[in-house]
Amino acid sequence: MRIKSLQRARLTLGLVVLFIASSSTFAQPQPGRFLGLNPPTGLPVIPIMEGWYANEDGSVSVSFGYLNRNSGETVDIPVGSNNFIEPAEFNGTQPTHFLIGRQTGVFTVILPADRRDDEIWWNIKTGENAVAKVPGRAESTAYELDRRPRPQGTVEPLGWFEEGGATGTGPTGLISSSTLQVAAGAELTLTVHTRDPSVRDTTDPRYTKPVPLRLIWSKYSGPGDVTFIRHPDAPNLEEVLDTRGRPMRPDTAEQITLVDSYGTASVIGTFSQPGDYVIRTMIDSFAASDSAAGDQCCWTNLYQKVTVTP
Repeated sequence: MRIKSLQRARLTLGLVVLFIASSSTFAQPQPGRFLGLNPPTGLPVIPIMEGWYANEDGSVSVSFGYLNRNSGETVDIPVGSNNFIEPAEFNGTQPTHFLIGRQTGVFTVILPADRRDDEIWWNIKTGENAVAKVPGRAESTAYELDRRPRPQGTVEPLGWFEEGGATGTGPTGLISSSTLQVAAGAELTLTVHTRDPSVRDTTDPRYTKPVPLRLIWSKYSGPGDVTFIRHPDAPNLEEVLDTRGRPMRPDTAEQITLVDSYGTASVIGTFSQPGDYVIRTMIDSFAASDSAAGDQCCWTNLYQKVTVTP
């Protein structure tokens, strides 16, 4: 009994020492900062493979997102030695501007049918941090994602740039066929059209009214800052409830909610420096009870190309 008691005492002491060592490792105060487990800046951006979608033509779309661990700032990493995809032929489609926190299904890489078993890698190096990289594979069914209607019928919204033009859905979405032009510092109106094609049971009390669609604009890539201001035609909504009866996040300058689940929405952007930019518009129906980013459903990415002149 004494031997067992002595062993338990040693184990307890070992755990206490390990806890103290771990605490001192992760909670060291830094000059000019409050004591905390996670400093607000200087942390890496981590690439994430969300999974893959099978396409009708036999190709596959590998979906990527990321986690920007910096709680206080966005991060810009241009395409190059610190932000690249291998093989090189797929490089250049990834974002260079990283929003704060976890961003799901930001873009996809399409592997042709005859190369669907190939492996691709997204590499990111943030500042002095080590390189973070993730493989994109379509070999495991465990990572296969589907685009089937959710339990209450929710599917990805439709989105397009021009009336009568091409439409896009889902993370692969749509890239604009034309490029907008504007001078640095001048205002540019960015417009998209959308509609929710979901078929739901309207006798369900949650779906007697249309499910609101939310649109969020953000810089995807480009050399300078992009500032968004509210368009005068944007709806002025104080509160919108989702199908769970919870208030949705209030609209901001770069966010618009369409309560009728369809319509046209615009935002005004200004660009600080000349160069080539891409603006991403994410359209989601997360107000529906069967829709959420964590379920990899249901949102659509639109990518608008902009050239900014001096």
